[in-house]
Amino acid sequence: MNHKLRSNASGWAFVLIATVFIAIFSFYPMIQAFLLSFQSGMGNNLKYVGLDNYIRLFSDPTFIAAIKNTFIYLIIQVPIMIILALIISVLLNSKTLKFKGFFRTAIFLPAVTSLVAYSIIFKYLFAGDGIINQLLMNLSLISAPIQWLTDPFWAKITIIIAITWRWTGYNMIFYLSGLQNVDESIYEAAKIDGANAFQIFTKITIPVLKPIILFTSITSTIGTLQIFDEIMNITKGGPGNATTSISQYIYNLSFKYTPDFGYAAAVSFVIVILIIIFSALQFKLAGDRN
Repeated sequence: MNHKLRSNASGWAFVLIATVFIAIFSFYPMIQAFLLSFQSGMGNNLKYVGLDNYIRLFSDPTFIAAIKNTFIYLIIQVPIMIILALIISVLLNSKTLKFKGFFRTAIFLPAVTSLVAYSIIFKYLFAGDGIINQLLMNLSLISAPIQWLTDPFWAKITIIIAITWRWTGYNMIFYLSGLQNVDESIYEAAKIDGANAFQIFTKITIPVLKPIILFTSITSTIGTLQIFDEIMNITKGGPGNATTSISQYIYNLSFKYTPDFGYAAAVSFVIVILIIIFSALQFKLAGDRN
């Protein structure tokens, strides 16, 4: 019994410091932010307003626009990114492919690139007189420059392209590591039975990678719901509020408009609720009861 107690004490000693830091820097701020969401104002001028901040959300046109924009990014970008990452990982896992290291590094490199740096580069690439428009015009695909940054529709497309470019390689690494742990004899047996490449992909690869697909779907959903840097640096939420995200609106409420930290905290908890809902839905759709 004494030996068991000593083992348990040693285990708790190892995790104690981490637990304390998580409690101080994660749980305590979350609790304070939740309490702040029932107040209004800033600094020493905070006053209790009850549920007014949450009621205000339903009649706030900027918040509604930010919610719509964020949903558009989520619904369009995440599936495209997941599918692209899956396809690329399968291609890079091929035994016959040469220069694997180069291609893997090149595709993963955007994930370690500075958010601000790559956002600014995208802003110049997709400017009215940028390289993208020049290339499309030289190929006679368009007759006039596309207003990638000033047209509401094309501005959203630009943001989706930017996010996809950055995070596809990140998800690809997870799938690639999962594929490398699959016994090659499974694929060989499928080929002997007459399965084509599409059947192997849908009947073997996807089921094998199902836990990883679920993980990347959830992390990608969380990341998209919190998107801020790309929008702030590429379009600044414009034109108007056409590309504003929830996170950018929180920033604007806190530091750009007349500061209202209580209302900003209430908006931030909308992200928490959305993350919980979407994560639960993805677990449900994946059939994972655990």
